[in-house]
Amino acid sequence: MTATLRAATVQFQHRANDKNYNLKVMEGFIAQAAAERIQLLAFPEMSITGYWHVRHLAEAEVRALAEPIAASPSLARIRPLAERYNMAIGVGLIELGDDGNCYNAYAVCLPDGQLHLHRKLHAFEHPAIASGEGFTVFDTPWGVRVGVLICWDNNLVENVRATALLGAEVLLAPHQTGGTHSRSPHGMKPIPLALWQQRAENPQAIETAFRGEHGRGWLMRWLPARAHDNGLFVLFSNGVGRDDDEVRTGNAMILDPYGRILAETWAAADRMVIADLDLSLIPLSTGRRWILGRRPELYAILTQPQGYERDARSARFSPQPAQKLGK
Repeated sequence: MTATLRAATVQFQHRANDKNYNLKVMEGFIAQAAAERIQLLAFPEMSITGYWHVRHLAEAEVRALAEPIAASPSLARIRPLAERYNMAIGVGLIELGDDGNCYNAYAVCLPDGQLHLHRKLHAFEHPAIASGEGFTVFDTPWGVRVGVLICWDNNLVENVRATALLGAEVLLAPHQTGGTHSRSPHGMKPIPLALWQQRAENPQAIETAFRGEHGRGWLMRWLPARAHDNGLFVLFSNGVGRDDDEVRTGNAMILDPYGRILAETWAAADRMVIADLDLSLIPLSTGRRWILGRRPELYAILTQPQGYERDARSARFSPQPAQKLGK
């Protein structure tokens, strides 16, 4: 295994339905990453297709955006770059599966030509987009095991722990988040669109919002804990700017296995952040030592349905109050 892995994560504002534009932006960042000798590069969730506008589309329009992975014209532009630059590149798109279902998917193209695909476990973007049924962890040419969880997948603590137990040392966490309207009285709230529209005239206002309670502040409540409690490096990638009727807050960052932030940005613009991952930190990290002390015989309740579980769509958007836990 290599002692250090050079990694980068990107935030950028996609254009809805404009794959060619989005891919051009991504190709530009890949060229920058190559100049920086990056080995692992992460782009946001559904970065090729666009994201929040999808909920307004008819099913036929969603299926028209989707691509079968084996014959994907979008991935045909990314895969040769991974090989050329000896880089693992993660990108988000809508997959048309062999089973006929559409999936919110994340493809990681490796320099040896291999491709690993994660389907979002908790999809809610459109009724025509199905949820995935498995975790994704794989080896890389540098001897490092990488896992993938998409957006809401990362919010459920069991998913990150399962990914760590499968051997992941680096977690790719592509998102489209920040500034959403949470039903929780103390959860995330929208970023005013006017702040984004006036970012050139008043950059301080939008950057303050991105660093504030509904951007970075919200991430700090949980994202460092996912890294710390599982002894993982985390590459958090996100959209930035207007996404249909919401404003994504960017805050692309890289965290180490202690939950410390190695690199981040709160710029209201397309950006890439870079860090060298010291892999020697993993074995003795607090999270890894805690994992060694697990008592799996006590955890049967984690796999037993309690009767109140709901699909991600109703769990996120239902007006009903949260279910009281316990007996």
